[in-house]
Amino acid sequence: MSTPDDVALVGFAELSATVVRARLLADHDRFWDADTRPLHHPVWFDQFGGFGVLARSAGGADVGYLLGVVTADRLAYLHLLAVRDDRRRTGLGRRLVAWFDDLARGTGARVVQAVARPEDAAAVAFHTSLGASAHLAPDRAGPGADRLVLTRSLAR
Repeated sequence: MSTPDDVALVGFAELSATVVRARLLADHDRFWDADTRPLHHPVWFDQFGGFGVLARSAGGADVGYLLGVVTADRLAYLHLLAVRDDRRRTGLGRRLVAWFDDLARGTGARVVQAVARPEDAAAVAFHTSLGASAHLAPDRAGPGADRLVLTRSLAR
């Protein structure tokens, strides 16, 4: 396995959104244990692509990515964060989040939020390790589909 040092972070704005989306969807199962394809709507790559980032290995492989956006009221929303199965626990997820946090801060955002299923222990642990607090949002994804809203400050 390669080290995190061989990975470059490239903003989606510098890439072809259609090509990147197609590659990530083709390699979906290397990033996700559940089917998240519906969450990869083209708007996250085309219209919100300026807030997305792709992690590429020195060999050109896609090894991680983050989809997010900063709203008009300056709330940073981290929509998806994915690290390929062979690159987990290398600090790559934290690097992707740090990239997004810096960009969000630069637009005036003071808070970042992510949403997770309550049973997704890995996502909840990751976000709380970054300082997020969690609150349960009953029925957020529809009747009986509770979610945790994970919120953390971007203040330095």
